[in-house]
Amino acid sequence: MIQKSIPSLFTLGNLLLGMFGIMMALDGKIGMAAIMVIIAMLADGLDGRVARALGAESEFGKELDSLSDVVSFGVAPALIMYVTSLHDLNNALAWSVTAIFPMFGALRLARFNVRPGIPGYFVGLPIPAAGGVLATLSLFHKDVSAPFMIVATLLLSYLMVSTVKYPNFKKIGLPKKAVIGAPVVIVIAVAVAVVFPEQISKMIFVLLALYALYGLKQNFDRLAARRRRRNRRHRSDEEAYHSKNG
Repeated sequence: MIQKSIPSLFTLGNLLLGMFGIMMALDGKIGMAAIMVIIAMLADGLDGRVARALGAESEFGKELDSLSDVVSFGVAPALIMYVTSLHDLNNALAWSVTAIFPMFGALRLARFNVRPGIPGYFVGLPIPAAGGVLATLSLFHKDVSAPFMIVATLLLSYLMVSTVKYPNFKKIGLPKKAVIGAPVVIVIAVAVAVVFPEQISKMIFVLLALYALYGLKQNFDRLAARRRRRNRRHRSDEEAYHSKNG
């Protein structure tokens, strides 16, 4: 019984960190708020692996994971962005943009729960990655204009519910013997992040932004290849027609 509860402890840790991120953002501790979201990503990445390693996967854990993700990677990053970049704008605009992000994140999670997608890929940008980008992007609020932040927030929202394919690394397993060390990894990560909050967050931003852009580029490449194939078929049909009627 205890063994089957261990993955849920990681999931609740994810939720707890998300709540800490919200409270820190409200207290003006933006660097630490972003770090809480990043560490929540680590906990979220471990809960499923721990569950598979212990043979403790369940529908309960799946639902708890989604509910936690909405808070940690939907509400928390949106609030961090609102506090840093949007709160001085027109209320209707700022509130709408802030609300859209967790709403689209919830839609993304609901779709994933009923349609897991293509083996080896996520369909749509995963909410932890989208939330991580948004939370860490907020650290650049002094250098980046509010309109850019709005566009970035809306783009990330769209990517979550899009059909763009992203590589899925969740199936990378965790040996059962490594489960006992997982909490130690989180503690070390928190300790390092607390010492260098903004530096770590900005480094993570670069990695997550590249992941988000990679999927977008792959999608454009597929569309371009499809268009080229369609044009080739069209030219072939035209050549066949002219050859027949020439």
